[in-house]
Amino acid sequence: MSQSTPTHQRLAFMLRINPGMGEGYDQRHQQVWPEMLDLLSRSGISDYSIFRRDETLFLVLSIAADDTFDAVWQRIEADPINTRWQDSMAPYFQPLTNLRPNERFPMFQQVFYMP
Repeated sequence: MSQSTPTHQRLAFMLRINPGMGEGYDQRHQQVWPEMLDLLSRSGISDYSIFRRDETLFLVLSIAADDTFDAVWQRIEADPINTRWQDSMAPYFQPLTNLRPNERFPMFQQVFYMP
């Protein structure tokens, strides 16, 4: 059986929100700005999900197989739409800890995927 070259890579990382902010965080994500969704798509993100358990967020997304997360994130960070969105979301997040050198978020490596 031949194996095809994947067109996308799936990435996952974790964030934490401040205690008691879960309901507000969920509500904000019921009404994500259309221009922010467009920016994510234009930057190369697809199939994006955020899972929440209490204050822990687990984010899963896809980018093109020939792209890198850092390149995608740089495109997002360069846009003023993202700056406004991040400013509006900042009160929800706890500071990032346990980052590895040159890591933007605590990233997870995919070890299994069943399409």
